Amino acid sequence: MSVEIIREEVVTIVRELLQAKPLSEGHVLVIGTSTSEIIGQRIGSAGSQEVAATLYESLEAVRVTHGFALAFQCCEHLNRALVIERKTAERFGWPEVTVIPVPTAGGAMAAHAFRAMQDAVVVESIQADAGIDIGDTFIGMHLKPIAVPVRPSVKQVGEAHVTMAVTRPKLIGGVRAVYDRGPLNDSCR
Repeated sequence: MSVEIIREEVVTIVRELLQAKPLSEGHVLVIGTSTSEIIGQRIGSAGSQEVAATLYESLEAVRVTHGFALAFQCCEHLNRALVIERKTAERFGWPEVTVIPVPTAGGAMAAHAFRAMQDAVVVESIQADAGIDIGDTFIGMHLKPIAVPVRPSVKQVGEAHVTMAVTRPKLIGGVRAVYDRGPLNDSCR
């Protein structure tokens, strides 16, 4: 698997996610990935630092342009904790935990992100605005409550299955509820 192909696939899926929900400063995008799955191996069995570096560089390039924060989910050995920048943890009030992700406990992607991010910390949970799951790592627990699937044109990165979701606020009310901010009609007075 060529790192250039991986880079192109990742940039494509992130751009498609941003079309479904534009993310900017104040938003968080959670990434769950198995570099083992990307290279065609069983999840957690053959982590690749080269693939992790390629994914990080690709995601970071898009992040810089749009201003959203990235969160990288660790593997099950760290209970799916997340690597984020300290400023993001502080902004949202997510308490830091003490652990350093390594490829064998955290996964290749989280370990790489921890070293590459400015002032990285690990937190136990977040509520992200959108997410990309590469390799069926189950990021749903880290999304805000109402997740809406986004169907990417690229169904795989390398050999790993891709799923994506954006979130929206809850729709509350009954048959008389209005969800469009358009002009109010006379029946709403």
